[in-house]
Amino acid sequence: MILNSSYVKKGDGYMTVILLLVAAVILLCVLAEKFSGKFGMPALILFMFIGMMFGSDGFFKIPFNDYKLAENVCSIALLFIMFYGGFNLKWTLAKDVAVRSVLLSTLGVAVTAVVTALFVRLILGYTWPESFLVGAVLGSTDAASVFAILRQKKLNLKDGTASLLELESGSNDPMAYMLTFIALGIIFSGESEHIVMRIFLQLVVGSLVGVALAVLTIRLMTKTDLVSDGLDTIFMIAMVLICYGLSQLLGGNAYLSVYIMGVIIGNGPIKSKATLIPFFDGVTSLAQILIFFLLGLLTIPHEMSDVIFTAIVVTVILTVIARPVAVFLLLKPFHCSTRQCLLVSWAGLRGASSSVFAIVAVAGGVIMPHNLFHIVFMVSLFSAAIQGTLLPRVAEKLDMIDEESDVRKTFNDYQEDSSITLIRMYIPKGHNWENKLVKEVNFPTGSLALMIKRNHETIITKGNTLILAGDSIILSAPAYNPSGNELLDEIFIDRYHPWCNRTIADLKLASDELIAMIMRGEESLIPDGKTRILEGDKVVTYRE
Repeated sequence: MILNSSYVKKGDGYMTVILLLVAAVILLCVLAEKFSGKFGMPALILFMFIGMMFGSDGFFKIPFNDYKLAENVCSIALLFIMFYGGFNLKWTLAKDVAVRSVLLSTLGVAVTAVVTALFVRLILGYTWPESFLVGAVLGSTDAASVFAILRQKKLNLKDGTASLLELESGSNDPMAYMLTFIALGIIFSGESEHIVMRIFLQLVVGSLVGVALAVLTIRLMTKTDLVSDGLDTIFMIAMVLICYGLSQLLGGNAYLSVYIMGVIIGNGPIKSKATLIPFFDGVTSLAQILIFFLLGLLTIPHEMSDVIFTAIVVTVILTVIARPVAVFLLLKPFHCSTRQCLLVSWAGLRGASSSVFAIVAVAGGVIMPHNLFHIVFMVSLFSAAIQGTLLPRVAEKLDMIDEESDVRKTFNDYQEDSSITLIRMYIPKGHNWENKLVKEVNFPTGSLALMIKRNHETIITKGNTLILAGDSIILSAPAYNPSGNELLDEIFIDRYHPWCNRTIADLKLASDELIAMIMRGEESLIPDGKTRILEGDKVVTYRE
């Protein structure tokens, strides 16, 4: 079937067909997400193939080669992916690996780009500027591909590796973005002067804009009534776009700005986080579908044979040489184990951002011996298909899987709470409920007596059930929803959490933060400064 003017007429009928095609694409991608889980393959690969199916060599034969349009669309989609990557980062777990992650996301990207460029120059014979451009666009890793697999398998990684990968892969796109534009500047104008100063200014301005807009957003959402209930998602979209645009106008790194903004807001005391997380999760999923569908749509499969050898060579260079060199060089000084370094090296999947940067280069007029976009597309495909599919097995072989935890707990969107809370109340002798029937007791508003634990017996309560001294009554109560500007947060303490085995007095809490309760097994403890936090505890914190 060929979709052209002979099949549809412009007007209402034309728009109807377009809308139906868009709906069909989205539905196919949703089904692909479900299908991919059975094979441990990233769904993003299937999104690419769906795009190819609609493209010039596919069933629908839609001719699409507008790189400039694709650049504009993918850039906007990528900024929301970057923002949510920061917003969903749980800083309490990531801060212990922050130095290593930031080194990997900055120096690591630069080392990867330079080493890749060196071998591309030696093996493929590209010019130095072309070789550096290949290394630059492929310098960053893709968080979505890695954590789509880990989330599907509910695998956590030892030694805080999941948080390290999350922070690194979420924050390394800005560096690759800067290196890409430096490479383009060298190719088109031959300028290599002031590179260090330009990088410095982009980092400083981008960071300052991100921090300033994050602080302003939090203040407007917590200290004023400017944002009406129900409009917080729209307000957040506006602030993200302002952050991106303002950073670009001031010469900063816009992607770095929105990422930093996301980290600060996502870990800040905003009351609408429960609304924003599912909203931006959906926006990000749609953005990923859009990017990878467009990548497939831009691809011309019959031209792929020309770049397969080049793509395989670049994939081997990245996977076997460049990424391991960067990882071992930067992590070994921190006494990271060889097993962890090998896993971090293998988990450096290439994905959306690399392809978007390649589109930017091609749209800017870059002409190379082989189409840069097709090279990067094939490298991303090989990376996701081989590295991504084998990632759980590699983690298992390296003994880096933490069987006692779930990788979802490293994200802000992890929810372990239900809409009700179970409370255990012990009835001592002389309690005013002693020797009363359940129907005679005035339980707290909204609560319900579910059962009574009496010695080794469990009694399902009825209205005429008698309460005796020594009973433990299990009550259900509605979960508490904070009002105003207060924020309650429940933190699960695993062995790697910085609070594990420390007393509350030893913690450096913010001036407006306190630990209200510790849930330990079936006990609920009201702590003081001498209380020691143990592995497996659930700590409830309160902030205004």
